[in-house]
Amino acid sequence: MGCSRSGEVCGLRDGCYIQAQCATVMFDGTSTVTYKNVPNGHTRVCENMPILLCGNQVDIKDRKVKAKSIVFHQNKNLQYYDISAKSNYNFEKPFLWLARRLTGDPNLEFVAMPALAPPEVVTDPALAAQYEHDLEVAQTTALPDEDDDL
Repeated sequence: MGCSRSGEVCGLRDGCYIQAQCATVMFDGTSTVTYKNVPNGHTRVCENMPILLCGNQVDIKDRKVKAKSIVFHQNKNLQYYDISAKSNYNFEKPFLWLARRLTGDPNLEFVAMPALAPPEVVTDPALAAQYEHDLEVAQTTALPDEDDDL
């Protein structure tokens, strides 16, 4: 579920939450005003679904919203994660928490993406160009009227 606090992302504001099954309320760790708006974001979503709170940009040296001042989630019994989209710090944790809540499986784990081996066959660029040329010629050639040539 995603909707900016201004409603610009979806254009609907409260309509963004129709049929939502979970929510993430986010704030910018470099901006105290975004943390002050967290209660507004929380009240916009239904209380009877999984909701978590995320503080983003926690890897920034000049962090304005300090860990000791992040207490909203404790008062509302919400899960909280410090994250950084830029450095991928704790990036998967909110998604895993929500997935576990939505499936009802507390042991759910994400499967790691396997490292792909480099291709075993490398196409010669000249041969690929020849294939493309042959395809272009074939597309401009009229098909025979009869199937005798097949």
